[in-house]
Amino acid sequence: MVSITDSSKQKARILAGAYGHKLERPVVYTQGVALTARLQLAELDNGYPDPRPEIEAITAQYVDNRDAVFDTSDGTANYAGVNWASLLADDTRYRSLLIATADRFMERDEDGFSSVLDRDFRVEDMFFAGTVLQRTSQLTGDGSYVELAGEFVLECADRLLQPNGLYWHCLSSPYFWGRGNGFAALGFAETLVGYRGAKRDQLIERHVEHLDGLKSFQDAEAGMWRQVVDVTDSYTEHSSTSMIGISIALGIKHGWLSKGDWGDVLTNTWRGASEGINDKGHVTRVCVGTGPLENLDEYLIRESVTGLDDRGGAMALWFAVEMMNYGF
Repeated sequence: MVSITDSSKQKARILAGAYGHKLERPVVYTQGVALTARLQLAELDNGYPDPRPEIEAITAQYVDNRDAVFDTSDGTANYAGVNWASLLADDTRYRSLLIATADRFMERDEDGFSSVLDRDFRVEDMFFAGTVLQRTSQLTGDGSYVELAGEFVLECADRLLQPNGLYWHCLSSPYFWGRGNGFAALGFAETLVGYRGAKRDQLIERHVEHLDGLKSFQDAEAGMWRQVVDVTDSYTEHSSTSMIGISIALGIKHGWLSKGDWGDVLTNTWRGASEGINDKGHVTRVCVGTGPLENLDEYLIRESVTGLDDRGGAMALWFAVEMMNYGF
């Protein structure tokens, strides 16, 4: 029987061959996450060639002129596309880019709300803010960055987390979108990685409340979550499954989840995700880009991609790398 470490390393190498080799304009998280995961893979796998020279070449145009990385129309999905800079921050250009990006989240309106976060409380922002802000806090030692992330994800929980333990997509779209729940879970997990403030216990409590809800909706046979989490005939969806899996793996690694309670859930999640990755790095059933939709049917009929897909492939690569960590 192939061990978790061996299976995740095999899948990670396959996925790293297909993703994380470009960062096009506009910079966006779907490609940026894959760069981050390739750098993490190299830290864990001595047999994987160091990707840093290639990634430095890919990102040179952005770090050499960091003021020109984003256009005025860009938003939080674009800002999250530079989380790889945290792993290259021994170079001051990367450090400066990450801090400048985090500072965009820190700008406040007159009422104190972040100028770039969506006042409709879209769950995407939970991840987009959390991944940049916690990395910046850890890099700089300035806790105010991750404090903002903690403040935002808790307010999202208050407004969007429902009695069944699932998140609405946003206030104007009260539907339990699969990748939306992945964004919420991963936003909390990324925030908790770097959060050391007074509300840490509260963050863990709300995060586990969500994960407990998700656990009850996991398809036990497939090991996956669905495009609409609470609709049993909705298709199983790969990106949401990977994101929830990453969140659980991070929780076990960092200690706010116990292996006894969550280990079997995680291994079943990995089984489901890994079965949807072929030897070319193609992934199975990834929901296409989805803003807030007007009714449940629009979520149910939302198209999915099977094949090479940056959304699904990047998160699957990150999940594989976290499972390598878990396997050790």
